[in-house]
Amino acid sequence: MVGKHASALAVFVMLLAVLPLAAQVPSQADLYGIYQIKDEGFNHSQVMDIMGYLSDVYGPRLTNSPDIKEAAAWTTGKMKEWQLANVHLEPWGPFGRGWSNERFSAQVISPRPFPLIAYSKAWTPGTNGPVTAPAMLAPILKEEDIQKYHGQLKGKFVLTAAIPENPERFEPQAHRYTDAELVDLASQPVPAAQNPEDRAAQFRAQRELNLKVQKFLVEEGVAAWIEPSRGDDGTVFVQQGGGRDREKDPPAPPRMAMASENYGRIYRMLEKKVPVTLQVDIENKFYDDDLNSFNIIGEIPGTDKAKADEVVMLGAHFDSWHAGTGATDNGAGSAVMLEAIRILKTSGLKMRRTVRIGLWTGEEQGLLGSRAYVKQHFADPEVMKPSSEHAKLDAYYNVDNGTGKIRGVYLQGNEMVAPIFSAWMEPFHGLGMNSLTIRNTGGTDHLSFNAVGLPGFQFIQDPLDYDTRTHHSNMDVYEHIQEPDMKQMAVIVASFVYMTANRDEMLPRKPLPKPQPPRPPTVTN
Repeated sequence: MVGKHASALAVFVMLLAVLPLAAQVPSQADLYGIYQIKDEGFNHSQVMDIMGYLSDVYGPRLTNSPDIKEAAAWTTGKMKEWQLANVHLEPWGPFGRGWSNERFSAQVISPRPFPLIAYSKAWTPGTNGPVTAPAMLAPILKEEDIQKYHGQLKGKFVLTAAIPENPERFEPQAHRYTDAELVDLASQPVPAAQNPEDRAAQFRAQRELNLKVQKFLVEEGVAAWIEPSRGDDGTVFVQQGGGRDREKDPPAPPRMAMASENYGRIYRMLEKKVPVTLQVDIENKFYDDDLNSFNIIGEIPGTDKAKADEVVMLGAHFDSWHAGTGATDNGAGSAVMLEAIRILKTSGLKMRRTVRIGLWTGEEQGLLGSRAYVKQHFADPEVMKPSSEHAKLDAYYNVDNGTGKIRGVYLQGNEMVAPIFSAWMEPFHGLGMNSLTIRNTGGTDHLSFNAVGLPGFQFIQDPLDYDTRTHHSNMDVYEHIQEPDMKQMAVIVASFVYMTANRDEMLPRKPLPKPQPPRPPTVTN
């Protein structure tokens, strides 16, 4: 008797486990739609053509620069060509001044001439023509070091930092996830006690020191502030060196990031008391005509009158840093999302809900564009009073981890979507997508949606050389884009959007978060 009842109970439990998943399995209509998406995305892809225009033709897309405005005009033109609806630039702001680098050259002219690999930092001034001047070593590692160089730096190219360590590499820098790594990623770690204030305090202390050094160098009248980049093999990681607010931000000197190999050679010669003379010519421009920025929006209207006011969103950040061409960060994500919505429109598939693409600016300065959009349309996270649109957003899908193919989804703690996504991944197991993780991932625009209780998801991607070589560097260029991975991503994103748009119910949500105090800008991808 006991054994018989135990067997029956086991079968019942198994049925309970299977039924929710079975209810989510794609229907024959879904699978036919996925077939059409795959056919368009693999056999008639335009993703690399889009990629080439964003990265090669328009180049780096620093927010509020002329380049990003021209790239946005091209992008909205393509969206209209594809016959998307409601295509427009939606302003937000203020962001601050625009900036662009028009010309840069730097070389050592004595004791032995050699060219330098270096880049101007964003929102810093130029040199007002070619400047020939001596280089001077002035290590400032703490505030007390500043006074050592008082009155000595006028008209000089000043090196203030130590030479970065570049350890030998014996492993390839590009990497795809192994099965074991994906299994580990899918596990749920138990949070350990930690004090996030420690890291924040270190960041604030370094920032305060940098501002004091900056003020000192401006007062001294240096020709330029030269800083070494992390990285090797001529890779230079470059971001911001001056402020965007003309009235409030302190003035900055001409400021450039230099390849560690070049910086190290100059540093070591100066240590040996060998005079080094540089010639530098930097022309940078500021733009104060429009301090607001914009997001790029377009739609495919839903076909079901009862659900057409519900929205499924896909998006990526459109802006980049300026040393490369913004290819992997995040031309790749923007091109994938544009290709995904093109596939959905071109295939003629019927979608019950409206599908909306959002391409964000200001992400690199702290998710500013997507935060502004979410605040305007859905809720202010500081107040947490949802608008009527909040109830109508089904889900938001984001791509912003480079050019590596999709391997799964970060669930952002949303247990309820796990069986749904698990079933939706089945048609893509052969393309390498088979992993879910309950973990959060940060640093990009899905966080703006999660912050107000909306289901926002970032896909798990193969890292390749994103963190080691291309992220925010001069090597963020078209040559690092992987065409097969881009096609795979566009097909998967289009399919997830398609199935979300046609699902009977909206995706389940986590509870609405409590109001959050203002946060400092985040480190972004």
